[in-house]
Amino acid sequence: MNHLVSPSLLAADFGNLANDVKLINKSVADWIHCDIMDGVFVPNISFGFPVIADVKKIARKPLDVHLMIVDPDRYLARWKETGADILTVQYEACTHLHRTVTEIRNLGMKAGVAVNPHTPVSLLKNILPYIDLVLIMTVNPGFGGQSFIMESYNKIAELRKMIDNGRNKVLIQVDGGVDTKNARRLVETGVNVLVAGNTIFSSKDPLGTIRKLKKLG
Repeated sequence: MNHLVSPSLLAADFGNLANDVKLINKSVADWIHCDIMDGVFVPNISFGFPVIADVKKIARKPLDVHLMIVDPDRYLARWKETGADILTVQYEACTHLHRTVTEIRNLGMKAGVAVNPHTPVSLLKNILPYIDLVLIMTVNPGFGGQSFIMESYNKIAELRKMIDNGRNKVLIQVDGGVDTKNARRLVETGVNVLVAGNTIFSSKDPLGTIRKLKKLG
């Protein structure tokens, strides 16, 4: 399978968000990544239902929504109504993870589980048959523009082996410090979905940068 690219709106120009969504529409990107932060689970606040609902009206790509919030179960149905196509929750925020991801799928969305840099991917072994995606955070979540954590390559390789050995159809996504220099190695290590924010939206040629991430050069 060819890898996917999911530009992150966290790095977009919030004053011209519609223009940046339209730019992604025109690009070869596959999804639109939306980071939802509550200021409790992570030390930052991003955007919520009204903004994503407006993004959905414009978007021509699936919305890839990542909840970095406490007690995400309160809002699963609401995110479906708002327009999420893929909904990812944090492993560390879910007391009853199987129940949460089952409900996400029952609502008609693809279910993802994200792990922070310090969380071992071995903890995901028993949940893999019930999800569609694992998001490995390659920076500490909360802010864009951070440096890639090099240990992440070992986590990706370990997770790839777990998925393949279990014959699970689970995508590996990475978010944090992804750029045109490390994208090829990430995909070769086993990544299926590259999330990139600052690399794309700080570029003088965002469309060209997305093409490079898609074509790995």
